[in-house]
Order: sequence, then C-alpha cells, then structure tokens
Amino acid sequence: MSSDTSTATRPANLTDSGPDAAARLDLLRNELKRRGLDGFVVPITDEYMSEYVGSYAQRMAWLTGFQGSAGSAALLGDKAAVFTDGRYTIQVREQVPGDLYDYVDVPASSPAKWLVKNAKPGMKVGYDAWLHSVDWVKATAKVLAAKGAELVATDGNPIDAVWESQPAQSPAEAKVHDDTHAGKSVAAKRQEIADWLKENDCDATIVTALDSVAWLFNLRGSDVTHTPVALAYAIVHADATAELFIAPGKVTDAVKQHLGNSVRLHARDDFEAGLADLAGKTVAADPERAVAGIFEALEAAGAKIERLRDPVVLAKAVKNVAEIRGHKAAQARDGAALTKFLRWMENEAPKGEQTELSAVDRLLAFREDTGKLLDTSFDTISGAGPNGALCHYRVDEASNRRIAPGMLYLVDSGGQYADGTTDVTRTIPVGEPTAENRRRFTQVLKGHIAVDRARFPAGTTGGQLDTLARQFLWADGVDYAHGTGHGVGSFLAVHEGPQSIAPPHSKPGTDEPLRPGMILSNEPGYYKEGGFGIRIENLVLVVPVEVAGAEKQVLGFETLTFAPIERDLIDVALLTDEELAWLNDYHARTLALLAPQLEGEDKAWLEEKCAPISR
Repeated sequence: MSSDTSTATRPANLTDSGPDAAARLDLLRNELKRRGLDGFVVPITDEYMSEYVGSYAQRMAWLTGFQGSAGSAALLGDKAAVFTDGRYTIQVREQVPGDLYDYVDVPASSPAKWLVKNAKPGMKVGYDAWLHSVDWVKATAKVLAAKGAELVATDGNPIDAVWESQPAQSPAEAKVHDDTHAGKSVAAKRQEIADWLKENDCDATIVTALDSVAWLFNLRGSDVTHTPVALAYAIVHADATAELFIAPGKVTDAVKQHLGNSVRLHARDDFEAGLADLAGKTVAADPERAVAGIFEALEAAGAKIERLRDPVVLAKAVKNVAEIRGHKAAQARDGAALTKFLRWMENEAPKGEQTELSAVDRLLAFREDTGKLLDTSFDTISGAGPNGALCHYRVDEASNRRIAPGMLYLVDSGGQYADGTTDVTRTIPVGEPTAENRRRFTQVLKGHIAVDRARFPAGTTGGQLDTLARQFLWADGVDYAHGTGHGVGSFLAVHEGPQSIAPPHSKPGTDEPLRPGMILSNEPGYYKEGGFGIRIENLVLVVPVEVAGAEKQVLGFETLTFAPIERDLIDVALLTDEELAWLNDYHARTLALLAPQLEGEDKAWLEEKCAPISR
C-alpha cells in the first residue's frame, strides 16, 4: 500500500515523535477532565468502520503505540487497558507500555466488561459516536447504567483536540475504475440496489463502507494505504438515483462524466445534512457498517430505519466474469514476481547479509518490475526466526532482524493491480530445516490441501470447513490463533466480507454460506513463540463441481495463486498418495503458468522446484 498521495496504515511517525506514551495519556486525561468526563474508549477504526484507515484516524496508534490492525483501548482516571485477540498477544506487549496499560485478551473480555469492572457509580465515560456501532453503544450504555455510570457521546473526538501533529485527510483525486475491469456499469449496479430497496419496501439505503462505495460507483482512490478507496459516503434511492458525498477536490471532470446526471454530488461534510433530508423516509442502514452517529442522525430526522445488511456487500463478494478473469491475470504476473523473489532469497539469505526490511524492498522491486503494480495490498509480513512467530508481524527499523542460517523465513505479501488484488504467503528455510520444522510445515500443508480439495453442498459455511485445515495440527495438540480464510476484493480491500473460514462464531462471516464467485484465502499456519512461524497461503475461488450421483448442488475451490511451495520443508512420509498427487499437480500447473513469464536462471530454478516429488 504505497502512493505519493496516500496516508500510511501504521506510520511510524505516529509514535516515534512528539510526547511519549505517558505524556499522551496525560494529555488525553486532562482533555477529558476539561470536558467533565472520567474515561474514554478508543477503537481502531474510522467513521466508515474500516479495518485499514488513513493516518488521520490512527488515534489508538498515536495514543498507545500499538501498530496492529485490530484492537481498542479504554481509559479511566487511574488506569487504562488495550484489548487485542490472539493474533497480537506478543506484539501488543512489545509495543504498548505495560506500566501504563493492562493487556486484555479478546473475546475473553472487552472494553465494556473492563469498564463495568473498573468504573465507579457516577462516572461519565466518553465515546465518539462516529467510531462505534449503534449496537456497541446500546450494549455498553446498558451495562454501565447498571453500574450507575453513564456512556456519553463527545462533541468531536478528544484525541483530535490534543494530537498536535495529526495528519490531514488525503487530498488525492478519485479515479474511474474502467468497466472492462469492473464487469458491470454504475447504472446497472444502482438499478440492482434500487430493485433490492423495492423488494424490502425501503425508499433509500445508506452506503458507508469505503469499499462498498468504491465498488458501487466504479471508483478507486488512494486515501487509505493499501486499499484503493476514496473517502466518501453515499445514499442510494429506490428510483436508482444516488447522492455521493465526497470532497469536491477529489472529483475530476472524468469522474463527473463517468457518474452521469443520476448521481448527485455533494461535499463530504454535507453528509449529516443529507441524512436530515430523509425525514419521513424508510431507510435501510447496516448496523455492522454504519456508525452510531448515522443512526442517531436518521432518528433525529424522523426517518424509519430498517436494519438491513448493506446490499453491496454480497454483490461485491460474488465476483463476475470480468473480475474473475482480471484476478487470474493479476495472480499470474504476481506469481512470477514472487518466484523471482523466492529464488533470490534462496541464493542470498544463507549469506547472512539480508534483513527483513531488505527482503521487503527486494520483493517490492520484483512486483514493480511488472510495470502494473499500483500498491501493495497490505504491509508485507517479513518474519525471520522468532519474528515469523508473530502472525501479523510488521517489520520496522526497530524490530528489523538479520536473516541468518538456521532460521525459517515467512513472507506474507500481496499486490494491488487494476485487474485484481493478491495475497500470498510462503515459508522457506535458510539452510537446513529441523525435523520439527518439517513436521509442522507438512501438517500445515496437509491442512491447506484438505481445504483446497474440499467438496461441500451449497449452503455450507466457512465455519463448517475450518476444522479441515486444523485437524493435523490438532492431532499433535497444537493450533493457530487466526482464521483460515478471508474474502478478497477485486482491486479493493484485501480483507473483504461477508465470507470467512474460521472457527464457528469466532469472527463475522463464519456463518455466511459460500457462493460460486466468492474469493477466499486458504492460509493455515503454525507459530512457535520465540522460535519460528509457518504459513502457506493461496487464494481460491468458489466454483460449482460436478459430482456423479449428487443429489444437490456441490461446490468446491479453484486454486488461483501459483508459486512454488518449499519442497525442502516437506516430510513426504507424512503425505498420503492423494496429497502427494495434489502437490505434484499444483506444481505442474505452477510451472505451466509461470515458466512462459520467466527466463534464464529464474526459469531453470522454477523447473527444479516444480519437478515431481516421489517417495
């Protein structure tokens, strides 16, 4: 995710300069005291409920130093806490001072539970209504009220009042996403939303998720690093017209012509006024994606609110023919770039002269050499040895580790191309791997193959498939603390709902039926704290499968990502004949797809890596 006009997802300068963590906490507490508040809750999100957000919205990173992409913080007058899940257990302790904050595990606890435990009767705890869901506000207000405390919406965000060097929002222009990549015109998409509104007896719907707005209007931007979106809100009406609220400086003549007269343009700052214009209307709003402030504004206007999921979400997740074709093209060029990198690493890493950061730079250069890379799809996870055990590790100058013989090296990376978004992980040994390395890698590979080969009836959810990936690790009493798969966008967010593959009820989307056209990751892993990390990740497409004698529709996965899987880490004795056949077939397809894009030593290396493996 890099662009001259974008804002960094987790920029180091948010925590590397200015007051230290203790001073920042004091600044915020003094501001809260000035406002008559006893506490405050700080989520990692923005007014669009985004996962990745612009620098201006990195309030938790500025306050606590935490650089992860999921979590929150809460503070009272004499104590504070950060809340993260199992992916960040190690990272949060390295980045957030333990003398200032308690470390609280989610979902075992939550900010609401912590506040109820620590707040005293009469206390007023502040929150920004434009950063929290309406359900969170109602639930938290209820439990605090039972304690005799009060949840209070703030007038503006108090962190903004004390963050002197807070970055400005990106001024970058929006860009037209061509219909040849989108596969469907804006007019056709608006009509589908209008039909949905009529079916649900609604006059209008609020579209707030940035990737939903981008998909609906076939627009892209660079306001958020790694995710090609422009900051905007939308209201779509049952007559198929729409209102787009976006900063005027982002709207070029090309964008105006592209949108046409049926899309009325307004300044982004006029969005609340636009909500007020819906008085007396029946309005669909998504409680998972529209913040509490939107619901409050609609209620104040006298609109009737229907709590319905954003209709763009499923339409965006089920890729059309053009999007699938583009994604495959992006994967092919990305796989060739990754293959060049893997050969380079195999040659250079054993010399002991490379670091995690130099590897990131080299991989980026290979992708840039394609001439089509527009951004990376997330901060590259480049983990050597024990850093690889941090499943969402982000290397910086402070943590940068030299890659040395005897280590495993994990690299999870992706690219943003106009025709598709990629996300791939490979793990390689530097020198001779241990028996433990091989056993765990092969167990992860077996789980990966089990998911890839799965056949399942229509209506099956990702939660039902998750155990396929974990079963071989479970047999040894080990596991991994992240989901097995997430949805991926079409030149959009690398993490896209509603579908996911993860333990049931562990995260949103695990109960979402998988549908043909959905793209997901397949990424089981294993992480030994202080030792090493392993992950194998490909993207897969849900497709119909012909099964003789089937009594209902059967679905399966088509592999989309092609790059060699490290053969030196495989204990062939642990593979069944079917698994070995899958691996040899995968490598044969990898060679057929990538070899025409390579030459010389790169091509010869790929041929060696993709040669059939026998017992």
